[in-house]
Amino acid sequence: MQKITSRDFIELLILSAIWGSSFLFLRIAAPVFGPVFLIEMRVVSGLVVMLPMCLLLGKVTELKQHWKMIFVVSLTNMAVPFCFFAYSALNAGAGLLSILNATVPFFTALIAFIFFQQRLAKLGFFGLLVGFCGVVVLMFEPSGSSGITSHLAIPSALLACMLYGIALNLVAHKLQGVSGVAITTGGLFFSSLILLPFALIEQPEVMPQGSVWFSVLALGVVCTGFGYLLFYRLIARIGSQQAIMTTYLIPLFSILWGNLFLAESITLFMVFGGMLILSGVGMTTGRFPGTAILTRTTN
Repeated sequence: MQKITSRDFIELLILSAIWGSSFLFLRIAAPVFGPVFLIEMRVVSGLVVMLPMCLLLGKVTELKQHWKMIFVVSLTNMAVPFCFFAYSALNAGAGLLSILNATVPFFTALIAFIFFQQRLAKLGFFGLLVGFCGVVVLMFEPSGSSGITSHLAIPSALLACMLYGIALNLVAHKLQGVSGVAITTGGLFFSSLILLPFALIEQPEVMPQGSVWFSVLALGVVCTGFGYLLFYRLIARIGSQQAIMTTYLIPLFSILWGNLFLAESITLFMVFGGMLILSGVGMTTGRFPGTAILTRTTN
């Protein structure tokens, strides 16, 4: 395991703060632009950042060679789940959404167990149960206490997380050796094409003016473009297993931003449910000391 330097840890904090803020920007912009139109602008502005990087690093050929699987990943990792989260942002607080987003690792583990012959130890199954209990706690929170205005908000976010889990397994098993820059650039490109006709139908009758555009650009340029670049930089230096620490840090920042800028309340249900989910993630992914939950079975 590679040692994390103080510089690496600072970059992990910066990345977690950036990705934690994405839920804040979704909460601000989604009611104004609508979910689909907002996400179209997010992927297009993210593509503006990633495409020059892809060209400079000579990854376009790699993208072309694997375009079919990258297209599938773009559906499961960007186009569809981004829209689901944007819809959830219409009806739930930023902090709550970030806690639900933390379920991605055990959706990934469960899908790997079912479809990709990876074993899940007993503690891993217990972790899934603990995490599920955390989600139930959040679902039974009194209406309105954490910004929930629709019972579909949580299922929509969880469906997005399941799609992320599918995408992560596809990348791990079908796109081995393909650079993150090529996958991300291709994903943004295909997502922009997929969402374009729906975005044109759903575009606002009167285009908004003012500071809300900052949230749109922040989502695309900072959270998507710069965020992914920083993420792959960290993976190259400290490895993906260490980079998963962002799973635990993102909800902390998102709850903080939501409380500071949107006056969102921090409830006991959120704290207890969040603790159960993060504990479940730790057990399922083997990130607790002395555990090694997921292992690849020999063929």
